[in-house]
Amino acid sequence: MSDNQAPPAPKALRGVGNFIDDRFHLAKTGEKNLRKVFPNHWSFMLGEIALYSFIILLLTGVFLTLWFNPSMAHTVYDGSYERLRGVGMSEAYASTLHITFDVRGGLLIRQIHHWAALIFVASLVIHMLRVFFTGAFRKPREINWLIGVAIFTLAIVEGLFGYSLPDDLPSGMGVRIFQGVLLSIPLIGTYLSFFMFGGEFPGEMIIPRLYMLHILLIPGILLALIAAHFMILWHQKHTQYPGKGRTEKKVVGTPMFPAFAIKAGGFFFFTFAVITGLAGFVQINPIHLFGPFTPTSITSGLQPDWYMGFLEGSLRMFPNWFDFDIGGYAIITGVLVPGLGFMGLLFGGLAAWPFVEAWITGDRRVHNVADRPRNAPVRTAFGVAGITFYGVCWLAGSNDILSHVFQINLYATTWFFRIFLILGPILAFIIAKRICLGLQRRDRETLEHGYESGTITQLPGGEFVEVHKKSSGETVHVLESAKGKDYTPEPTVDANGVESPASRKPMGRLRSRLAHWYTKDNVSFDGVEPHTGHHLHHGTHAEKEKVGQH
Repeated sequence: MSDNQAPPAPKALRGVGNFIDDRFHLAKTGEKNLRKVFPNHWSFMLGEIALYSFIILLLTGVFLTLWFNPSMAHTVYDGSYERLRGVGMSEAYASTLHITFDVRGGLLIRQIHHWAALIFVASLVIHMLRVFFTGAFRKPREINWLIGVAIFTLAIVEGLFGYSLPDDLPSGMGVRIFQGVLLSIPLIGTYLSFFMFGGEFPGEMIIPRLYMLHILLIPGILLALIAAHFMILWHQKHTQYPGKGRTEKKVVGTPMFPAFAIKAGGFFFFTFAVITGLAGFVQINPIHLFGPFTPTSITSGLQPDWYMGFLEGSLRMFPNWFDFDIGGYAIITGVLVPGLGFMGLLFGGLAAWPFVEAWITGDRRVHNVADRPRNAPVRTAFGVAGITFYGVCWLAGSNDILSHVFQINLYATTWFFRIFLILGPILAFIIAKRICLGLQRRDRETLEHGYESGTITQLPGGEFVEVHKKSSGETVHVLESAKGKDYTPEPTVDANGVESPASRKPMGRLRSRLAHWYTKDNVSFDGVEPHTGHHLHHGTHAEKEKVGQH
């Protein structure tokens, strides 16, 4: 047997395989899928971290379900935690204390569950940012992008409901804020609140209802969406970054079996090890230090989980100057706009972006090769502006802590965040776009003139110049990926120069202006030929100015 020939499968496995294939004819399909190629890049692991964290959440959630009692019935704690012994509380809080102190490994599993939830949402956010900045949401992947937005939205809601289940003081305050947002909805807010809480706050029903949503409905929907997400990904193939041999129809990477499967399996255990290490050494959500929730209790210095920080900050920043009445119905904009408006802006903007960008640019092509963020400066600038908007809201959620630590007036911090919420995204957009355009000019210079070798030579006329060398083939392929980005939208005039009826309408003119604004500053790479050898970089001033104009 040659060195390259794989050893035959064990007889028992061959028998099982033949038995299955004789009935379902899966051999050819299985072989094709096992040889499916996945591109190699570290950023593609971000989605895998989200998947592995979700699996850990399901496993630890099943363990916690065995002991958690989702009841708001009153009881007196008599467990092993002496500081709360004899204190009245709900059975939900008492059972959480029981898991923490009396169930073997309970505290570790609780903390693994909580850390996995934080990492799940964090990896979703970074994964979606990678997809956004590289344009991996474009045709034919718009539906998968919408599924990703739905997963992100449900993950935040799932985290909020899970955070509220222990019925400790911070989670009870979070439920109170949730009820306030519901009440701010015009006309139906009070009905929604009574439906969720079964009466006045806090009632006796909110924990059991949140429990059923948290362990059954939302995880089931998430599981279905994640399965659909991967099925579409499998069918459409993975996007890949520009490089040598990579085209819209050819994927370069590692086959599913055995290389990618082994790497993915190892990465799952690595993710599990990191989450377990955090759970073992970094305390999170110590509910025994906070005490049970009562409607008359309040505290300061506590923060929600990081993914809810932007909602907390938006509620703290938004003023109540704009509240008004319509026909006797109060419109509480100070809660409605930051509580639902900002979330609608975030999730609605993410869902609509692929279609808005395609409409503006008129780009209907299939994209399997991802963009470099610098080659789409307006999109990148919008993304950075959105991150800045989110970051300001997130920081504003800690304005009381910032005021205390840095000895700053609390109202001064509130006004700072209000102002920077408007100015910050604008400045971030301008700066990010200028950086992208600067990087484009540098890429054009590198493609056209090669890279600096560090070698100085003297010309016959006495001038000292630096020798530029040819870039590697991989670098040339990456830089040349910027060619053809200045695609032209659908023509607005026919062969006779007559303007089309659609372009004469207001929406047609708006689209034309937006398309011009979207691409007008891009540095053109068309006609630029790669540097092919040693080059004395001493172009005339006119040549340098010509390059700068591009």
